[in-house]
Amino acid sequence: MRADSPILSSTSRRRSRSRSTLVTAALGIAGLVALAVLVGLAYAGSSRELAAGTQVAGVDVGGLSRQAAVSRLNAQFQAVSEEPVAFTAGAAMFMFAANQLAVQPDWGAAVAAAGREGDGFGPIRGLRRLHTRFFGAEVLPRLAVSDAALEFALDGIETQVEREARDAALVRRGLRIETVPERAGARLEREPAAEVIVRALGQLDRSKVPVALPIAVAAPNVTAEMLVPAARRVRTAIRAPVFLKGAGRSWRLPRRRLAALLELPSGGVTRITFAGVGADAYFRALAQRVGKPATDAGFAVSGESVQVIPARDGLELDVPATASALLRAALRPANRVAQLQVVRAAPERTTSEALAMGIDRRMASYKTYYSGTADRITNLQLGVRELDGTLVPPGGTFSLNEAIGERTVERGFRPAPVIIGTEFAEEVGGGTSQIATTAFNAAWEAGLRITERNPHSLYISRYQLGRDATVYWPSLDLKFVNDTKSWVLVKGFAESDGISIAIFGGEDRRVESSPGTFTVTGRPPIKRVKDPTLAKGKTVVEEEGSAPSRTSVTRTVYAANGSILRDETWTTSYKGETRIVRVGTKVAKPKAKAPVGENPKPPAKAGATPPPTQP
Repeated sequence: MRADSPILSSTSRRRSRSRSTLVTAALGIAGLVALAVLVGLAYAGSSRELAAGTQVAGVDVGGLSRQAAVSRLNAQFQAVSEEPVAFTAGAAMFMFAANQLAVQPDWGAAVAAAGREGDGFGPIRGLRRLHTRFFGAEVLPRLAVSDAALEFALDGIETQVEREARDAALVRRGLRIETVPERAGARLEREPAAEVIVRALGQLDRSKVPVALPIAVAAPNVTAEMLVPAARRVRTAIRAPVFLKGAGRSWRLPRRRLAALLELPSGGVTRITFAGVGADAYFRALAQRVGKPATDAGFAVSGESVQVIPARDGLELDVPATASALLRAALRPANRVAQLQVVRAAPERTTSEALAMGIDRRMASYKTYYSGTADRITNLQLGVRELDGTLVPPGGTFSLNEAIGERTVERGFRPAPVIIGTEFAEEVGGGTSQIATTAFNAAWEAGLRITERNPHSLYISRYQLGRDATVYWPSLDLKFVNDTKSWVLVKGFAESDGISIAIFGGEDRRVESSPGTFTVTGRPPIKRVKDPTLAKGKTVVEEEGSAPSRTSVTRTVYAANGSILRDETWTTSYKGETRIVRVGTKVAKPKAKAPVGENPKPPAKAGATPPPTQP
């Protein structure tokens, strides 16, 4: 192909035009860049001055140095920091000033940020400043605030603003039923409100228009419109009396009684019922009239035998069913009669359950005799009546403190002598330790396992040697375990001359006990008391006291087949009772003697005139 061919010539011309266009475009861009550089240099100004059009918190600081701008902003803020700003929250209004909440803008950081908006190298700075001149640039300062002061202010706002939503409710005034309308609730949104308060107090412009704080509204669950059907039913219920009929009896409930029994809708409930304090009292009284309590199966003891007293069913008012029947009758326009509803009341312990407990014989009994004051005897009689009838299941533990309970004046116990350490005193319930001694010996003779026994600190001769026990609420107790396969019944008897406790169960055990040993382990402690009425050197024993001692008793328990269940030795140490001795300290006065070398004058005769005295 030739070089000057038509096709080649056309291609070369297109390439030439493309190169020309690119050159033109490059020259244009270069011209624009040069123009921008020239414009940037023209408007670059000084980097020590803020760009024209720069605003901080709405204040024009263009052309000022950064230090001058900070000074101007500080001065303007100080001028308004004491001026209060009004805030509204619902219908309440509150006034706060910036210095009251320690609100302080960081003008230095804000001016520095504004300076960076119009800063840069040469032409770039000029272009930025040219943009700021025409379009402006505003910076808002960061705000510091006293957290404690702000929280205190928010708490005060909440106190006046917040309220719970109130549901509509029905109220009764006599026989008139009224509707209490609902009310919406209000709640301050704390975090958004805090932001609004701080931002408003950090501004330099104090607007006269109050600033609204964000409030959340809580709608009630029940409105007055929702209670219209319930109000209609209530008015029907108390429009006329209702008759309640039972077996051979009937009761008339007048309108006011019906109104008092009704529980009106409230707290988000829209239904009506016969319930509440008034209804509870009415049905409780009605239950006592129509009910007949069930009787648990019991035990009758005579000598060594035990018989089961059969249980009896009872009747009790079915309160929910009766209340529902009354409400149905009250909501009827006619035939306002309700049927009393009763159900069978089953005993807690049936006859078959009592028989299955296996209590059919007396295992042991023990008696102690009255001594001491009338108040002490009263405590003994009351205590054994309280523990009478205590049942202990197989493996269960009998506790005397639990069976009798706390000894208080309100329960009938009286002050009587007790032993505290080695001293005698008076306390309410004194004498209960004799019940413990009696119960301990009954369990001893029954062959039961005794797990807690506390002896008296002093030896008491009227009790069986080494087999006394004491209790003290609530620290000292008497406990024994029912280690038989049947239940155990503990009976207490207040007799004419003493108290006795018997244990009934289902096993025959034989107990062999030693009479016990008694050993004096020392001399009685002596307390000498000076007595100025006794001549010196004389002594009188006021209280004999007793020597400390130790006793040991053994118990061997045999099962019905003759095997040994346990073989025990119980050793008890008693403290000595203090012997009190009065020691005389009175010194005899010596007889008067005549002076040496002088003769005593004879006594004057009767009727003689005394010698004259020297003036």
